[in-house]
Amino acid sequence: MHIWVDADACPHVIKDILFRAAERCQIPLTLVANQPLPTPPSRFIKSLQVRSGFDVADQAILDKIQTGDLVITSDIPLAADVIARGGQALSHRGELFTSENVRARLNVRDFMETLRASGINTGGPPALSQSDRKAFAGYLDKLLASARRGDSDTSRSG
Repeated sequence: MHIWVDADACPHVIKDILFRAAERCQIPLTLVANQPLPTPPSRFIKSLQVRSGFDVADQAILDKIQTGDLVITSDIPLAADVIARGGQALSHRGELFTSENVRARLNVRDFMETLRASGINTGGPPALSQSDRKAFAGYLDKLLASARRGDSDTSRSG
């Protein structure tokens, strides 16, 4: 398993959790962003800077993932593409995207985008809470433990 992070919008506290997990489990972790990102010194952690542009980081992740890799993203279209390619996608709020839920989330996202385009203020997502951080760390640990055991379906364990 390789962990890929859609890092432009990933909160620092989530990156810190990921850094600790990569070191503890000795799993490769790559932050992908269109700006330089600091990473701790580690043979398991690196960053990949891509050029600026719409979905350039997303495409770089999709070009590199392999079956079983984990992508950390809150970008629902990216999550859908990751799942279609045999990867797993986890939001920084600890929500696992699955083939069963990602289409419904895409529909809600598109509906909200239509509302915003028509001038309706839909607000933004709430701030990342302590319970979001705990949910993320807990699900990440579950996914990493499952990968070490060689399980192929972690969606049934939660």
